[in-house]
Amino acid sequence: MSFVTSRVFRGCRALLAPAKSSAAASKPTATKAAASKPKSAKPARTAGILKPFPVSPALSDFLGTPEASRAGAVKQIWAYIKQNNLQNPANKKEIFCDAKLKSIFDDKEKVGFLEIGKLLSQHFVKTT
Repeated sequence: MSFVTSRVFRGCRALLAPAKSSAAASKPTATKAAASKPKSAKPARTAGILKPFPVSPALSDFLGTPEASRAGAVKQIWAYIKQNNLQNPANKKEIFCDAKLKSIFDDKEKVGFLEIGKLLSQHFVKTT
C-alpha cells in the first residue's frame, strides 16, 4: 500500500503526514502573530511604461499635462477614440484621425492600432 501512495504522491511527506491535532493548531505562535500585524506601506515605485516622462508640446496639448507615462497616454488616447467614435466600424483595427489626433500622429488620415505606440514614442522626451 505504501508503495502505491509513494508512487502516486512521489514521496511528498506533507501529503502523507497525519493531520495536526486541534490543540496544537489553536496556540498562537510568533510567526502567526507577526503575520497578523499590518505591514508598513511603502510608496509604489514607478518604472518602465508607468514612469512619467516629459512629453512633446503636441502631446502635452492633447493630454493637458506636461508629463505622462506611456501607459497613461495610450489610455487617454483610447478613451478619446472611443468617446468620439473614431474606430473604423468595418475594421476595428483602424482609427480615423480627426484634427486633434492628426497633431500627434504625423498628419495621417488613418492609423492602425498597433502603430499608436510607435507613433507616440517620438513624443516622449529622453531624459538622461
